[in-house]
Amino acid sequence: MTYETVIGLEIHVQLSTQSKAFCSDSIQFGSAPNTQVSAISLGHPGTLPRLNKQQLDYAVRLALALGSKINLRNTFDRKNYFYADLPKGYQITQDAQPICVGGEIEVIVEGKPKKIRIHHIHMEEDAGKSMHDSDDPYSYIDLNRAGTPLLEIVTEPDLRSAAEVDALMTTMRQLVRYLNISDGNMQEGSMRCDCNVSIRPLGADYYGNRCEVKNLNSMRYARKAIQYEVQRQIKIVEAGGTVAQQTLNFDPSTGVTTPLRSKEDAHDYRYFPEPDLPPIVLTEEQVAAIKKEMPALPKEVRQQLITEYQLSEYNTDLLTAEPEPARFFLALAKATTSYDAAANLMINKILPWSKEEGKPLTALPLSYTQLAEFIALIEEGKVSNSIAYQELFPAMLNAPEQSAASLAQVNNWLQSDDEDEMNSWVETAITAFPDKVKAYQSGKKGLIGFFMGEVMKVSKGKADPKKVNQLLRNRLG
Repeated sequence: MTYETVIGLEIHVQLSTQSKAFCSDSIQFGSAPNTQVSAISLGHPGTLPRLNKQQLDYAVRLALALGSKINLRNTFDRKNYFYADLPKGYQITQDAQPICVGGEIEVIVEGKPKKIRIHHIHMEEDAGKSMHDSDDPYSYIDLNRAGTPLLEIVTEPDLRSAAEVDALMTTMRQLVRYLNISDGNMQEGSMRCDCNVSIRPLGADYYGNRCEVKNLNSMRYARKAIQYEVQRQIKIVEAGGTVAQQTLNFDPSTGVTTPLRSKEDAHDYRYFPEPDLPPIVLTEEQVAAIKKEMPALPKEVRQQLITEYQLSEYNTDLLTAEPEPARFFLALAKATTSYDAAANLMINKILPWSKEEGKPLTALPLSYTQLAEFIALIEEGKVSNSIAYQELFPAMLNAPEQSAASLAQVNNWLQSDDEDEMNSWVETAITAFPDKVKAYQSGKKGLIGFFMGEVMKVSKGKADPKKVNQLLRNRLG
């Protein structure tokens, strides 16, 4: 029998606020264990939570981006369960009335678009972090993360493969970065997902028992976990068994899922309204104000680069994968009209510089005006493309106080328009290779590229390629 994989995701997005969801503790990543805690985040008796307004604003921002219905009146609930990294013994979350319901997000899988429906999005706080993998026999708890503001995005079971999960997580990470609500760094736990995986006979209209694979913070691990879990469930069904509804852990070292506990239903958590937080009541005016301040979404920026700036889809995809390069390009495009050249400069020199130096694009020591001047020197034929990229650009980085034109002048990189000088370079290149001249004249016209290269060597890149090409053809003809 052929089986269909059915997957729904619970995506946890850690928000880039300054403080925790219900108290003022910092959420800075990488601090020493248990240094970003207080009486409130530790759940001491008598302490009271208070809402982080920025968490609410970010939730509205994401809802608007996904086309979700925003519940102007929404409430918090207590989700009760015991675990060592949950100091209060319960989690403040949203159950009965979440911040928003519905919506969708479009992903591209193997070149084809697919829309994934959103069931709902709710606000909640994170638990702490348990560490069980040290060499000694003890487990350790770091409560710095306890209380960190989260948005949980629950999808409908619309995904059918690990590739679609990968595409959705990649697209969602891109979106939250463009919205500037999260850094989306999976390796730091800022974005992770629980995968609800089930199988059913191909063509069936019912769902099988699902198993939830918890806390996958790497797409590589998510793919492996899904692939293993699908095969495990198929083997059980093929053997005449029934897949037990369970919560599973995935071990990256073995590639195997193992049971943690039976899958809980809502009543197992004993949800009830959070007595210490009043309902949130939003107005249409507040939502409109947040919408007005929304940055451009990835799809909008992508369309702008293709239609307004006439960039290729390939270059557009490279420049819009992250918000920083897209914003840098749009700023650079205000200083030059040579948009393709600007895109090529970013892709071939500026982005590699940022990666090699480990610095953001905003740290580039060159202004948009200087970059536009650099592009103009190439476009106007004053400096060859190879000299510009190999010599001039590094020189500009080393001497950002000087203009591109002055550096080209001082270093003798400006292309020559002296016809006698160019004829001399052409003659030198041709005289050195009489056999190749005969081969060219015998019909091997592709050798024109060889002679072009030799002329550029002789001229040290100063020869105008267009003029040299014509002189070579005339001389060899």
